[in-house]
Amino acid sequence: MEQFENRKTLSWRNTKNLALWTGLWLVSLALATFGAKFLWDFDPLISVLTILLNLAMGIGMILANIRYIRGLDELEKKISVDAMGIALGAGVVGGLSYSLLDITNVISSDAEISMIVALMGITYLLAIVIGKLRYQ
Repeated sequence: MEQFENRKTLSWRNTKNLALWTGLWLVSLALATFGAKFLWDFDPLISVLTILLNLAMGIGMILANIRYIRGLDELEKKISVDAMGIALGAGVVGGLSYSLLDITNVISSDAEISMIVALMGITYLLAIVIGKLRYQ
């Protein structure tokens, strides 16, 4: 029973750590994206520094994600890896199809990377939920 409690505590700590790093990355992304326009009038040096900060926060988030996944049990790891594979596939296939729609002028707007990121995020979330329901 004690081992289960320790595992639960570790899992909770890894989840909080991942949430913290994801939040820091998101805030640094917003700063790099909107700061140039609203705070420092597109100063190249400040822009590069905030982009480097965002990169550092992204690396921290990746490492926190690795730590989080290593702390999962085997079934949770399988669900997560399956969901990541599905999300990657949806991002590559869907993203390239979306880009082709833009290149061939089927859509009037430009293909934006944010749409591919949203597709991957939604796909990952749905695959996690479906995976958890499937193995209940």
